[in-house]
Amino acid sequence: MNKTLFSLFFACLPALCQASDIVPVKQIGLELATEIAMKSVEACRNSGYNVSAVVLDRAGNMQVALRDTLAAPYSLEIAERKAGMAVMSGIPSSDFRKARGDIRPELNHIQGLIVMEGALPIRAAGSLIGAVGVSGAPGGDKDEICALNALKAVEERLEFAN
Repeated sequence: MNKTLFSLFFACLPALCQASDIVPVKQIGLELATEIAMKSVEACRNSGYNVSAVVLDRAGNMQVALRDTLAAPYSLEIAERKAGMAVMSGIPSSDFRKARGDIRPELNHIQGLIVMEGALPIRAAGSLIGAVGVSGAPGGDKDEICALNALKAVEERLEFAN
């Protein structure tokens, strides 16, 4: 390596190591979030359950909240907190519950989180873009199935998102 290239490399090194001032991120859009929430509610309705579904964006902000006509009012908050756990952990809330029972009581006291089954992370082209939480079926496992059915319905859009 000649002396000029060597000097140029070290002169540019600080710029290469610096963090970017602007970070591009993938974010779930309103239309997709609405469709996922509605398909979650419909999947549970088809099984005879009245539920609420909440979709959070990647930062844990509520994007969409839907409560089926006869779903209990508190199911909205529970669905939101379940989705919060999936956003925070990046894994299904049921997997987190199984893996981290040791800290479950503590996490349940944090605003926006609850360690219960019924929420799934939403990924687009490998990036976490949000989570869907469902509450109101007789068991979190059934809530999670409704969320899974919704994500399967939009799977192609998520896989090929750019």
